[in-house]
Amino acid sequence: MQDNNLPIIIIGAGLSGLSLAYFLQERGLSANVLEARQRPGGRILTSFKAQQAPIEMGATWLGNKHTALVELLASFGIGKYEQYQNGLAIYESQPTAPAQLIRLPPNPEPSYRIDGSSSRLIEHLTKVIPASQIKYEQLVQKVEKTANGLLVHTQNQSWKASIVVSTLPPNLLVKTVELPDLPEEVYEIAARTHTWMGESIKFGLRFKEAFWRKPQTSGTIFSNVGPIIECHDHTDPSGQYFGLKGFLHPSTYRFDFENRKQQVLQQLRKFYGAVIDDYLDYEDRVWRAETFTYHPYDTEPIPHQNNGHPIFRQAFLEGRFYISGSETAAQFPGYMDGAVRAARWISKSIFSTIQKQQIST
Repeated sequence: MQDNNLPIIIIGAGLSGLSLAYFLQERGLSANVLEARQRPGGRILTSFKAQQAPIEMGATWLGNKHTALVELLASFGIGKYEQYQNGLAIYESQPTAPAQLIRLPPNPEPSYRIDGSSSRLIEHLTKVIPASQIKYEQLVQKVEKTANGLLVHTQNQSWKASIVVSTLPPNLLVKTVELPDLPEEVYEIAARTHTWMGESIKFGLRFKEAFWRKPQTSGTIFSNVGPIIECHDHTDPSGQYFGLKGFLHPSTYRFDFENRKQQVLQQLRKFYGAVIDDYLDYEDRVWRAETFTYHPYDTEPIPHQNNGHPIFRQAFLEGRFYISGSETAAQFPGYMDGAVRAARWISKSIFSTIQKQQIST
């Protein structure tokens, strides 16, 4: 019989891991969160510069349909605001054709950004979870069965647990953590589960003014030419600090930072002219280079393959081990909302399992 007096261990202090710790705490259950990085947030990462626009280098947008995330934000008093898309968008269809200005149709389901940045939600979660329960620089290497629970080994410590929940991307989990006696199907599906945002390269540029709004363009760009394949206005909600943020073609990970920057500037000059060179700051984030997020696949999956697969919504090792995280959610897998939904489901499942065990004893 497992010892429920031992803490629950959560692997990963991203949105799903922190949300799970918070939901368990609301149910009176204690959890320690082991995070390999020196920071919380996982794929939520906001870059801040004094007196400049914050740039979301990770998860950014949500919609009204993302009710689990909206409810969590509301519980902390965090608002949202609509993504700016007023005016015309720029569309590049092919290298041999000039860019076109197109009017975006009204969007019945607008995108929103989190007021104060996506990282604001992470900050609130880390404030309500006791700091002593979030352990940084703890790279999990092995999960081992014991007589009454599980033992989690990091690079420099071992942790006893009644229950362990991994919130790592499934492919990363099975490739980098030694696991005990899971069904072979779990390894096979996890290794073929697409890591959301894993191939993304996000870039941001900060400016003194939103010059793109003056000729009645919105800052929205869609391109089949690249390196920018998508771009949006990234002005902060106060309207004081201005930026553009978007995605680069995944193949540009092969170039170094300076080369990518020069390609971005060259492409934007085609649309806006020399004013682009008045940028305050440029940065980008190659997520496939983030070893605590991305691991190469044995066979490249199609986008979103096995995201939300039902195998991830069951307990293993007699209720001791769960695989959670955004990719595992039954609805909106990969999104911030999926991360919260997965955490909410796991918290209910763990609570129910512990109650049943207490009744049986």
